[in-house]
Amino acid sequence: MGRGRRLSGSQLSDPRRAADSQAVAVDGLLSRMKTRTIRVWSWVHKWSSLVSTAFLLMLCLTGLPLVFTHELEHVLLDEAWAPADPGGDGLNLDQVLDVALSRHPGDVPAFMSFDEDRPVVNVTSRAPDAPAGQFNFQPIDQTSGDAAPLVAGHPVMEFLLQLHTDMFLGLPGMLFLGVMGLLLIVAVVSGVVLYAPFMRRLPFGALRLEKAARTRWLDWHNLLGIVTVAWVLVVGATGVVNTLATPILAYWKDTALADLAAAHDAPAAVGEWASLDQAVERARAALPGRTLQFVAFPGTDYSTDHHYAVFFHGDTPLTTHLTTPALIDVRTGELAAVAESPWYVKALSLSQPLHFGDYGGLALKIVWALLDLAAIIILGSGLYLWLTKKRRAT
Repeated sequence: MGRGRRLSGSQLSDPRRAADSQAVAVDGLLSRMKTRTIRVWSWVHKWSSLVSTAFLLMLCLTGLPLVFTHELEHVLLDEAWAPADPGGDGLNLDQVLDVALSRHPGDVPAFMSFDEDRPVVNVTSRAPDAPAGQFNFQPIDQTSGDAAPLVAGHPVMEFLLQLHTDMFLGLPGMLFLGVMGLLLIVAVVSGVVLYAPFMRRLPFGALRLEKAARTRWLDWHNLLGIVTVAWVLVVGATGVVNTLATPILAYWKDTALADLAAAHDAPAAVGEWASLDQAVERARAALPGRTLQFVAFPGTDYSTDHHYAVFFHGDTPLTTHLTTPALIDVRTGELAAVAESPWYVKALSLSQPLHFGDYGGLALKIVWALLDLAAIIILGSGLYLWLTKKRRAT
């Protein structure tokens, strides 16, 4: 037999001592691993928060009035107006389009939308050589063809919306804010992971008001962060989806509508288009029981180069945000297809109102605003805690 290590009498008489030594060693190793894990999560939480804090504060501050866009614009833009001939037959959609284009000769129509509370048709057109995003918007009284008061949006609200959406940088700005939204999600998840080990000696929601200012702000930061975690994740995720609107619509157009576009050789000129009024009626017959929302003309992001895309929505608080287009061949005026929106377009349609709490009326908007204020406090307190810690370390 080979030589083995001799055991002492005490080890032979008490084998549990060796097992206890091993357990202590394992506990020490697990403790070191846990400490390392916490340090990693702390680093992730700190830097994901710091990198995105300034932009997230901007989004929260601009988003607060945007939650009440409809209410504020009703106050700021309330203007008494009555249609010229409320009892008349009114103009059909072809006549409305002719009126709009006659006021901007050479323009190509892009969209046509319909006011819900007044007989006004809004025609959006653009010059063929106009820069991207530059349109002419005309509200037209459908009873007479006269110009109606413009209620597109108050300049202040439009400014805040543009800043909130893309910081006046277009698609690059939208995608950048999408990355900031992803960092917000990372910061929230890492904060939840860290909440238990950092608060294990305190009861849930404890506020040590007798302590120093930094400790009080830490407790408020932790409490508001854990209480609003679900809302922040919802708003952050829907915000990220909204920043992808342009590529999502481009993908939908290039995939779901590709077969319809491939069946035509060249786009038809505006003078060769079939009757818009008849096209809308055919689309209405294909989607009965739904409400007409808007028409996208050929060549826009919401249609192909060869079709009118006539969009309808439902009448419930949920389905009113889900649109379905009927595609009408612009040459023949015949129904080409009913293009049910794929899941990713539906996700985009639902994300936009959910992001601003635009589902349950004023009550839900007030809840959204209070949670937005809580998010501002979380971001501000997190920045304060980092600055004070850095100052103390220095």
